Amino acid sequence: MIRILPLKHLLQYSLYMTISIIVAAAENNLIGKNNSLPWHLPADMKYFKEKTMGHCVITGRKNYESIPEKFRPLPGRTNIVITRNKQLEYNSVVIVHSLEDALNVAKDRNEKEVFIIGGGEVFKEAILLAHKIYLTRIHCHFDGDIFFPSINNDIWIESSRIDFSADEKNKYDYSFLEYSKR
Repeated sequence: MIRILPLKHLLQYSLYMTISIIVAAAENNLIGKNNSLPWHLPADMKYFKEKTMGHCVITGRKNYESIPEKFRPLPGRTNIVITRNKQLEYNSVVIVHSLEDALNVAKDRNEKEVFIIGGGEVFKEAILLAHKIYLTRIHCHFDGDIFFPSINNDIWIESSRIDFSADEKNKYDYSFLEYSKR
């Protein structure tokens, strides 16, 4: 269930930090299949690491569990996991029960830019709050079951774009896009 935060909360976070979404999505906005990525794109993994290193990252439980165990918690970042399960515990991870709680943890840690890293339900809630979107657009269509919300061009403006062609390490053409709220 998507919960909309009151305007006073949105303004409160805006004073303290930038709320950013970072996501990789296919042309059809697909972001996942059976709780995993349907592609392998090392350049995107490097980009993700460079952008999020040293920051708080907020994720839903399913998305967190989709990260290969050897990479979680994501090193060099404060991992904040949203779950409804009040009994859930992970080592070296902050567990919260709402996006609002997650943002408060980041704010209390004096975060300047917090990153929402998924999954689908968290993105649907966070897109209303976010100031920036870092989107890796994979120029291909895939089948799957999790999608990123459509980016409304009345609300968002593309502020940066770098296009890349497929190569020996990256099987698909892709672009690094940045969007800012109008």
